[in-house]
Amino acid sequence: MQSSFQFQSLTPELILSALAAQGLYPESGLTPLNSYENRVYLFQAEDRERYVVKFYRPERWNQQQLQEEHHLTQHLVANDVPLIAPLSFQSDSLHYIDGFYYAIWPYRAGRAVELDNLMQLEAVGQALGRWHASVTGYVLQHRPAFDVVNRLTTSVSYLLQYKPWGKTKLPWEELLARLQLQLQEHELFSVPQLALHGDCHAGNILWRDAPVLLDLDDCVMGPAIQDIWMLLSGDASEQRQQIYTILDGYEEFCEFDERQLSFIEPLRTLRMLNYLVWLHRRWQDPAFPQAFPWFNHSDYWHNQFRALTEQAKLLDRPVPVTSYNC
Repeated sequence: MQSSFQFQSLTPELILSALAAQGLYPESGLTPLNSYENRVYLFQAEDRERYVVKFYRPERWNQQQLQEEHHLTQHLVANDVPLIAPLSFQSDSLHYIDGFYYAIWPYRAGRAVELDNLMQLEAVGQALGRWHASVTGYVLQHRPAFDVVNRLTTSVSYLLQYKPWGKTKLPWEELLARLQLQLQEHELFSVPQLALHGDCHAGNILWRDAPVLLDLDDCVMGPAIQDIWMLLSGDASEQRQQIYTILDGYEEFCEFDERQLSFIEPLRTLRMLNYLVWLHRRWQDPAFPQAFPWFNHSDYWHNQFRALTEQAKLLDRPVPVTSYNC
């Protein structure tokens, strides 16, 4: 069902009270940072240090699931994986106030990672390899399972129930049935799983003379390639070079099963479907119509239908692993 939650009750006064409860008193304004799912603010405190506070969206993760994110972050930092862990206040990094869980991080300056820079891309591969090597046997017990139900059938059922394409006269039901049939028995749901970042794209990587991985909000168990494929872009030749470069760094720390390269298009298809569901679920949040005004337009749904039809064709023609070798 659609989420009706909005952040209207997260007032400046409540934010200041939440920070004061942890002994932090901003001397600057609260600068909103880009985040649709949560609410995130940068500020400078009286100690002259800058911090980032995140208020998690209620109705999404429960306390155990959020604590699992923080525990994973702490485990990774202890294993020299380059990321920034939330700060602990009163021996805890996860806090609660008036319906909101929240956490505070130290601010670290940096710039966006350049995925067309092969040196940087190899360093990202090294960071991911170090991460994946450190989580062998590590299990996220409270996050949704990476399985057919959570990743596929729930999303397809949602789209069929709400029909967000509106009056667009295209055979969406047939296309969704075809995609579900193609994906539901796919090998990607049966391979060994690791505790992953889950949403590892360029926007979640900060460059500070080396990569720093950010925002474990979507951490999940899943196949290793899930943390790699979203870093690929461009045409087939460019993607071959990118995957070779990433894996060159990755395999300095962790062995990679090259059979998982054939999972890229199925994972891309799942992300496309879940993205449509995410936008529709969040549409009552005023930030979403403002940020995604095209979502309710028929042109968008025609384009999505074409894109998913192309994905269905790709799924009928699995990409040989050897096609990624350079």
